Amino acid sequence: MITQKNTATDFASLSLPAPLLKNLDNIGYLEMTPIQQQSLPHIMAGKDIIAKAKTGSGKTAAFAIGLILKLKQRDFACQALVLCPTRELATQVASQIRKLARYQQNIKVVTLCGGQPIGPQIGSLEHGAHVVVGTPGRIQDHLRKQTLSLARTTSLVLDEADRMLDMGFIDAITNIIGHLPQERQTLLFSATYPSQIHSLSEQFQHLPVEVHIESENHSLIEQHFYHVENANKPAVLIKLLQEFEPSSVVIFCNTKQTCKNVGTELYQAGYKPVVLHGDMEQKERDQMLVRFANQSATVLIATDVAARGLDIDDLAAVINYDLSHVPQVHVHRVGRTGRAGMQGLAFSLYTQKEQYKLENISDYLKTPLNFADPKQLTHQRPPVPAPMVTLAIDGGRKHKMRPGDILGALTKEAGIPGDQVGKINIFEFVAYVAVARSSAPQALSRLEQGRIKGRTFKVRRL
Repeated sequence: MITQKNTATDFASLSLPAPLLKNLDNIGYLEMTPIQQQSLPHIMAGKDIIAKAKTGSGKTAAFAIGLILKLKQRDFACQALVLCPTRELATQVASQIRKLARYQQNIKVVTLCGGQPIGPQIGSLEHGAHVVVGTPGRIQDHLRKQTLSLARTTSLVLDEADRMLDMGFIDAITNIIGHLPQERQTLLFSATYPSQIHSLSEQFQHLPVEVHIESENHSLIEQHFYHVENANKPAVLIKLLQEFEPSSVVIFCNTKQTCKNVGTELYQAGYKPVVLHGDMEQKERDQMLVRFANQSATVLIATDVAARGLDIDDLAAVINYDLSHVPQVHVHRVGRTGRAGMQGLAFSLYTQKEQYKLENISDYLKTPLNFADPKQLTHQRPPVPAPMVTLAIDGGRKHKMRPGDILGALTKEAGIPGDQVGKINIFEFVAYVAVARSSAPQALSRLEQGRIKGRTFKVRRL
C-alpha cells in the first residue's frame, strides 16, 4: 500500500490505477513535473494538446501515461503511434513507455526506425503491437509495404515536432496522418513555437489545449550602446565579436552596400559571415538563411527587409551596426534575441550625429539607455568555427528526395550518429543537410561516393 500526499503535484491526484501508481513510485516518479501537471489531466480527458516544453521536462512520461491508460490489452493492433525525429530519441521513448507500462502484462511496444534492417521489424509486427514508436521515413516504408496498419490507432504523438520540421519531415508526417482515423487524439510536443507548428496544429488537431512551460530564467535582453565614429565602426564591431563570442549573431545595417562592406571586413578578419541584401537571387538567399538557421554560419549581416522571415529562437546576440531611424524597428531588431527563456545581448553603435535617435529610443522604451565604452573591449580571440557544416546535394523534391533518404545514407551507411545530423532542408532541385563539423568529411565522402535512392548526386560543401 502506497501512502500518497494528496497535493496537486502528486500523481495520486489524477486518480490513476493503483498498480500504475505503485509502478511510478518504484521507478522514482514521486511527483509530477510542471509539464505533467498541466498536460496530463487534459490528455486523460481525451483532448488534443499542443505543448511547449524542452527535453528533460518530463514530457515523455506525460504522453506515455496518457497512451497507456487508453490501451486495450487484448487488442494487438497499433493503438498508439509516436513519431520522433531520430532513431536515438525513438529508442529512448520506447524504453520509457515499456518501463511505465510494465504494471500491465503483455503490452507490446515496437520501435520502427531507419538505419536498421526492415526484415526483423516486419516479423515483429506480424505478432502485433499495442504501441509503435518510430521515425517518419521508416513508418512510411512499412505503410507502403502494408506491414503496418494504423486503422485502429486512436492516439498520435508528434514528439519534438519542431525538430522533425527542421529536418524536413512535414510531407512524411502529412502522409502518415492520412493513414490514421479521423477520430483520434493528437498530442504535439515541441521545444519551440515556429509558425509551422501552428500550421501543423491547425491542420491536424481539434480544439487543442495549449500548454506552455517557460524556463525559470525569464527572457532578459541586456543592451549596450557604444559611441563610435564611422571610420572606427569595423574595428569596434570585431572587438565586440571577440569580447562576447556570441554563438549566433545578426548584424543589422541600414543599406545593402553597408552589408557588403561589413561582410568584407569580417571575412578579412577571419570570420565566415553570410550576407543578406536586396540584390540576391532567391536561391542564394535561401542558401544563406539555411546556413545560418542550421548553425553552419554563426554571423548573419542583413538589412531589415532582407531579414524578414528569419525565425531563430535561440539567437544569442543582435548588433546594430547602424541605428534604425525608427524606434519601433530598433525594438523589433533587439527582440530577436532573448527568446525561449535565453538571455539575450544587444549592442548598438552610434555616432555623434545620431544623438536624436538615442533620445527617440529611450523615450519609446521609457527607460534610460545603458552606455558603454569601446575601450573596455579588451579581449582578442580568434574566430570560433561554426559547430555545423552544410552539405548541398543537387537533388530535391523534383527528384523525390526525402529527408529520410539523406538521414539513412548518413546514419545507416556512413555510420554517423543521428545526433550529429542537424537540419535538413529540401527545395525543388537542391537539398541541404547540416552535419557536425567533426563528422563533415566522413559525411561528404559517403554522399559523394555512395547512392541516395539508388542514384548518384553531386554533393558539395558550402
